[in-house]
Formats: sequence, structure tokens, C-alpha cells
Amino acid sequence: MATVELRFSALPEHVRTARLVAAAVARRAGVDEAVLDEVRLAVGEACSRAVGLHQSSGISAPVRVCLIEDEKQFSIEVGDEAPHAVTGGTVSAAAPGDSDADAEEDEMGLAVISGLVDDVEVTAGENGGLIRMSWPTTPPATLAS
Repeated sequence: MATVELRFSALPEHVRTARLVAAAVARRAGVDEAVLDEVRLAVGEACSRAVGLHQSSGISAPVRVCLIEDEKQFSIEVGDEAPHAVTGGTVSAAAPGDSDADAEEDEMGLAVISGLVDDVEVTAGENGGLIRMSWPTTPPATLAS
């Protein structure tokens, strides 16, 4: 299992870099070319969400992105350190001064990710949250001699 870990300051300008790195590692891992745009978009949405949560909560810790290559799947984990509240099975950010608009934006971001990725898992607690997304891979073709 190969893993690439990326940490970046919670600034919107770093989200693009995370998207580019994720797409490059996904390609190398064997994710189908037709799905790479979905990988880019999902990572961008998850990282933008984490950046927003860090900024609204005043958290200076970096956003964490782990790119994990297994034998038959490629996974991306985007983690934040913002406190989350779990009510009635719904995960929401519990940022100080959180408005209804912020909560709706958070839900919309998660809906976009769920629409892009078939295998997505969102976990959260008072010490932060994690979005884990997975895509199947195809083994590299062997060269005939």
C-alpha cells in the first residue's frame, strides 16, 4: 500500500495544488482516465470545505490529504480539525458564529461530493472530520515480450 500525504495551510489558493496532486497520483495508481475529472472535482470540494471550516473556526492547523493506493482501489482522505456536531445522524460544522447559510453551504458541499463519488464516507466529531473517497483501479497492462 503506497500512501502520499499532503498538508497545506488552510488557504483557498492551495486547493488547486491538492487537486492537481490528487489527479496525478490517481492516474499513476490506475484510476480510469474517464473518472479523473470527478477525482479532481471531489478533492477540490472536500479541500475547499476543510479550508472554510478551518478559517471560520480560527484553526491554524493544516488541512490533511492522504492519497492511498491499494491493490484494487485508490482512496483519498481529506481531514480537518474543526469541531463538528452530530445530530440525528447528520454531520455539521459547529463553528462559532455559524449561520444557516454556512450550514447550507456545508451540506451542499457534501451533496456534491456524494454525487461525484460512489464510495464516500464522512466521519466527524468534536476533534475534526474526515471525508474518505474511493475509486476502483485497474492493474497496469503487462508488456508482452
